[in-house]
Amino acid sequence: MNTSLYYAIKRMGGYFRVRRIRHAPAEPPPGEPADGISVVIPSRNGRELLAAQLPGIVGDLAGFAHEIVVVDNGSDDGTAGWLREAWPPVCVEVSPEPLSFARAVNRGIARARFTRVCLLNNDMLLEPGFFAPLMLAFERIPDLFCATAQIRFPPGLRRQETGKAVLSLDDPEAFPVRCDEPLPGEDQTWVLYGSGGCSLYDAAKLRALGALDLAYDPAYVEDLDIGYRAWQRGWPSVYVAGSVVEHRHRATTSRYFTREELDNVLEINYLTFLARAVYSRRLFRRMWAHAIRRLRARAPHDPAALNALVWPGGCYGPVQPSPEPEDLFLALTGGAVSVFPGGGASPSKPPDLLVARPAATKAPKPGDAGQVLLAFTEDLETPPPGVLSVYAEVVLVRRTKGEHERRDPAFSAALRQTLRKWRIRKVRLETREMKEYGSDCAPAGIVPT
Repeated sequence: MNTSLYYAIKRMGGYFRVRRIRHAPAEPPPGEPADGISVVIPSRNGRELLAAQLPGIVGDLAGFAHEIVVVDNGSDDGTAGWLREAWPPVCVEVSPEPLSFARAVNRGIARARFTRVCLLNNDMLLEPGFFAPLMLAFERIPDLFCATAQIRFPPGLRRQETGKAVLSLDDPEAFPVRCDEPLPGEDQTWVLYGSGGCSLYDAAKLRALGALDLAYDPAYVEDLDIGYRAWQRGWPSVYVAGSVVEHRHRATTSRYFTREELDNVLEINYLTFLARAVYSRRLFRRMWAHAIRRLRARAPHDPAALNALVWPGGCYGPVQPSPEPEDLFLALTGGAVSVFPGGGASPSKPPDLLVARPAATKAPKPGDAGQVLLAFTEDLETPPPGVLSVYAEVVLVRRTKGEHERRDPAFSAALRQTLRKWRIRKVRLETREMKEYGSDCAPAGIVPT
């Protein structure tokens, strides 16, 4: 098939986009939400998966105020009756007909009574100590929207997800969303979104965004969409290494959809995400053009790419502005920034200085103990033990090629976000190059030294 016409039409879609109001805030249940965790699990004919999963969830929730809501999503395997008999504390929300992932999850969110909502797929097995690190992230990071777990796969299977989700347009042929392999010691690195199958969310922020967008049917990309929309409001998401799940990949979806159907859904839903979530016209056109060029290149040998290219769906998007610069949070979550907790933190003396330097291997100065280090690196790798032992946290930014003579957006974004996280009022910019980033401190009201 000659795809030139479809390519031209799709490219034009990047210049003509209708903006519509959407995402009205979702209503919370009556009463003031209590501190604790509401676990929401959508399940379709997943009785066996739930039987393997629930004991670990219940055991790990001990010590937290909590509830478990299973959305029985069109099951005919007796899941609801079995839950009521074998697991009476579990709340069961029944839909006689199968719903999309977003619709099913939103029914559970509507019932959630606690301040944190954990979305779990029924094919996720929790390792002990799952919930505590996720909850701790909310204590440490201001305005946190989502803390997402580390994802492992059963032995012998390729690790297709890790939890460290990034979006990058660097490779014109690769799907722009990927999961990077976390580095040893890496924790609380900023990510664009948390997996909808194993993440903890701020319930109030989740509802303020209207919960998951129902446009993504039957599944996929709805977690990217809501994570992106949270970043637009300045609400970050982070990867949490200490919370670990084993994912039995597509244990439910593969029963009802072929691999080809799921690939089609992923490609089309990504285009839907671009049209609905990206506010900046300039950024939207860039990301849309990247997507359409990639589809055109893959169409001759990839049916999913061809189907997305000829998909007749229109371009429609939000009217809500993005107070947070989209270029910056995309640079922050594009795979060039890694965060490492250090050994120099002191509970009695929190950091009051951010040290910015062009390399992490430079010897610490007197007074650096317990402070925060932000540094460039040519390749992302775990900092030396001698560096980690001094600082409360080390943030590394892989230097973009060609950025030596001008400011690197990933470094600017990491500087802004690190200042917000630690509420630091002093910054030491050690070189002339670093001093170029002084204006990035202004939004936080900080004067660099």
